[in-house]
Amino acid sequence: MSNDLQVWQLVWHASLMVKMVMLILLAASVASWMIIFRKRQMLSAAEKGANDFEEKFWSGTDLTKLHEKVSRDSANNTGMERVFESGFREFARAREQKRMTPGEMVEAAERAMRIALARETERLELHLSFLATVGSTSPYIGLFGTVWGIMNSFHQLASVNQATIAMVAPGISEALVATAMGLFAAIPAVIAYNRFSNQVERLESRYDNFTEEFSSILARQAHALSDK
Repeated sequence: MSNDLQVWQLVWHASLMVKMVMLILLAASVASWMIIFRKRQMLSAAEKGANDFEEKFWSGTDLTKLHEKVSRDSANNTGMERVFESGFREFARAREQKRMTPGEMVEAAERAMRIALARETERLELHLSFLATVGSTSPYIGLFGTVWGIMNSFHQLASVNQATIAMVAPGISEALVATAMGLFAAIPAVIAYNRFSNQVERLESRYDNFTEEFSSILARQAHALSDK
């Protein structure tokens, strides 16, 4: 308890510049943790959604019925469902025109799926750059506060005749708190960024593989229609 009180006293008695640095680092840390919790929930939901949809898709169900079911809840669709819905909707639209070749129908569906895939990728990667920025810059921001605090401590020695370690120790301790806060903000952000980036990369790979497999299925259907 006394150690906690001492740290708060050091923060309270720090110079204005060091306090501003600490406030910036505190705000960055709070924002990082908010993003970490939300991103963790979002990526977990995305993985679960991909697993559930792949199970339905490869269960042998009729694609038209699956599309109708997915379309009824289109406002809440994300991930693989959004890619499937976009591709099949465009394929059905091209099929109804009855003047497009099989290759043109598949190309139209692939174009729609690529757009949906790009949007899903953007959604998954949202705020990851902020975590990377916090992780890479927070130690330097904290170091700046430390250097500034130490400069102030030594500057105060110029007005005394005899300098002792006891005179500069409080100021240096205040300054080192800024470095500690910089590390406290940076370490979780770096760990979360690396973990989430890996999850996003795996999801993007799954979406891309699904797009290729679904394109092959649509190509077979398109050629079957043209042969009738």
